[in-house]
Amino acid sequence: MMKRRQLMRYAGASLLTAAGMAWGSRFQATLAQDSSESLSIQWLGHTCFLFASNSLRVLVNPFRPIGCTANYRPPNIEVDLALISSQLLDEGAIDTLAGTPKLLYEPGAYQIGQMQLEGIRTYHDREGGRRFGINVAWRWRQGGISILHLGGVAAPITLEQRILMGSPDVALIPVGGGPKAYNPQQAKDAVNILKPKLVIPTHYRTDAADPNACDIVSVDEFLMLMDGVPVRRIDSDAIALSPADLPADGAEIKVLTYNF
Repeated sequence: MMKRRQLMRYAGASLLTAAGMAWGSRFQATLAQDSSESLSIQWLGHTCFLFASNSLRVLVNPFRPIGCTANYRPPNIEVDLALISSQLLDEGAIDTLAGTPKLLYEPGAYQIGQMQLEGIRTYHDREGGRRFGINVAWRWRQGGISILHLGGVAAPITLEQRILMGSPDVALIPVGGGPKAYNPQQAKDAVNILKPKLVIPTHYRTDAADPNACDIVSVDEFLMLMDGVPVRRIDSDAIALSPADLPADGAEIKVLTYNF
C-alpha cells in the first residue's frame, strides 16, 4: 500500500529526490498561491482534521470506522498531504483517502517546497511504547498559524519534546483517555506545559462510538478540569481562523461539533 502511494520521506532540508520532483514542484506552486493568512480547520472525527488554506489541504490521521469511530464517515477526501501519527486503524487508515496524496508517517524534520514540518517522536502508551508503539506529533505552519497536532500521545511531554513542539498557536490534544492517549488530567497537564493560544480537544467519546468497543470518556470530563479557561462550543465541524482571531492572553478552548 505504501509502495502504491509512492510515499516520500524528506529528511532535514534535503532536496526532493528525482522520484518526487514533479509532485514537489506542484506542491511548491500551491504554497506560492497560499499567501493569505487564514486557515480553515475541519473535524472529520476522532483525531482526524482537515487544515485548508486557499488551495493547500493537509489531512491528519485518517481512520477506519471501528470501535470508538464506528459511526463516523470515512475521510474519503482529496488532499495534498496526509500526516499520520501511527499505523493503527484510528490514525493511519490511508486506504480511506481519495487520490494519491503524499504521506508522512515517521518522526523527523521535513521540507517540502517552502513548507517545513516537524514529526516529533512520542509514545502511544504509558509503557514506553511497548504496547502500542510510537506516536508522531506533527508541527507545522499554515495560513499564518503555528499548528501542533499531538495525535494519540499517551506519555508525558519531555523537555526535548517540548523544545521541538515550540510555542503553538493552536494545539490539538487528545483528552479521552484509554490506553492509547491522554486522559483528562494528562491533557490538562499538556495544556499547562505547551501554553497554546487555542486548544481543540480530540480523541474523546461521542455518539459515533460502538458502546461495546470504546474505552474513552467524553470531552466534558476534560472541560470540567479546565476551570477558568474560556470554552466555546462551536455548532459546526469547522472553524475559520486568522492570526488576529487568536487570544492575546491565556488559552481558549474550542469544541467542534461533528455533523452526523
